[in-house]
Amino acid sequence: MDRRLVCLRRNALIALLTLPAVLLIWAAAVEAQIDYESDVEGEMARQEELQRVQGEIDAELKRQEALHRSRDLSEIGRALNGSPASDEELEQRADPRIAPKAPVDRDLPVAIFDSEEIEVPAGTLGNSEPMVIIMRTLDADRDGQPEQIRYVDKSTGEMIRKAADRDYDGALDTWQTYTNNALDERTLDTDNDGHIDTWEKYQGGQMIERIIDRNGNGHKDAYYTFSIGSLVEERHDRNDDGEFDLIVNYQGRLKSRSREDRSGDGQFDTWTTYAVVDGEELPATIKRDSNGSGKVDIIETFETSSGKPVIAKREEDTNGDGTIDVTSTYREGKLYRRELADPTLVTE
Repeated sequence: MDRRLVCLRRNALIALLTLPAVLLIWAAAVEAQIDYESDVEGEMARQEELQRVQGEIDAELKRQEALHRSRDLSEIGRALNGSPASDEELEQRADPRIAPKAPVDRDLPVAIFDSEEIEVPAGTLGNSEPMVIIMRTLDADRDGQPEQIRYVDKSTGEMIRKAADRDYDGALDTWQTYTNNALDERTLDTDNDGHIDTWEKYQGGQMIERIIDRNGNGHKDAYYTFSIGSLVEERHDRNDDGEFDLIVNYQGRLKSRSREDRSGDGQFDTWTTYAVVDGEELPATIKRDSNGSGKVDIIETFETSSGKPVIAKREEDTNGDGTIDVTSTYREGKLYRRELADPTLVTE
């Protein structure tokens, strides 16, 4: 019994002596776990911060890239389109009755183009025989979408065709043809729908004809003709029936006369002549076919009062025999006298 007691006391003493060491080991393990978890949390925080900073860097790089590309495109535009418009060119743009000058191609160095020789079969470019051309492509911003493509006759060095992306949206929208290195035709897609809506012809460095599809439905509906630098005629198909319903003629860049189909039956029924008063175009006479007979049966004459046209006389052929039956005279736009060639005629 005494011996068991001694053993118990010895084991208790050993336990008491080893307890601090165990506690120390446990404490160290706990501290190590805390340090490990702290390190993990710290590393995760650092990674999140790095990702945030990298995201900001990437966003800034993209912004800078877009900015540089915008600047590049602006510089490309200035290089391709030339210097700012002159006073004469601005006047031409402001007055549609002045024939625009042919756009001038910048003399760009060949080195900025990618060049490729191509054999073109007869008839492809208006050529009667096969020919070798040089296709020069300019993709200044290297986005894979060229700003210009020039086609040059290898034998003469003269440009015969050019395609361009005028607004730098990545799609070609302008096509030009040349004769003897001078622009003679240009077509444009002005609304970027993939269809040509403007056709232009040039001669001697000036526009001689312009045709427009104004409503974008695929039909040409407005025609403008220029001569010696000035608009001389415009023709319009306002209802897209394939027939002109308004034709206006000019002299000295001022309206001189017009023909109009107001009824829409395909026949002109209104003819107007103009007089210039103090630089203003005012109707002088208007002739009408009021019943669709193909003959003029009403003639109205105008005078000017306070810068505005007012009716002075109205002549009517009421029975369609080609002679005037009723003549009405006006003063200051008000009926003053009415004369009947045949008193038996009933008029309104």
